[in-house]
Amino acid sequence: MENNKILGLIGLATRARKICFGADSVEERIIKNKVRLVIIAEDASYRTKQKFEKLSEKYGKNLIIFSNIDNLSKSIGKLNKAIIGIEDINFANEIKRIFDGGEIIG
Repeated sequence: MENNKILGLIGLATRARKICFGADSVEERIIKNKVRLVIIAEDASYRTKQKFEKLSEKYGKNLIIFSNIDNLSKSIGKLNKAIIGIEDINFANEIKRIFDGGEIIG
């Protein structure tokens, strides 16, 4: 259930144009301090995970490893996207809260 809620929020953020996706775009937006939350697919390559873990730590961004490439890609209406950056603070906070188990009941 939490999986669907997070994917739904990612979809809403997409429709609100508050995301970026793809390694180059997300990296650029992290450096420009536009990204609030980085989401990486569990089945992304080791090198991608390592790169964005270091970038997120360096720039003080939250990072979650969640779902898989297919589900993340479908939630934003694209194909083969392993990394998404959430640019809106409210979407980022809500996704992080649900991911951390903040919504146990309901």
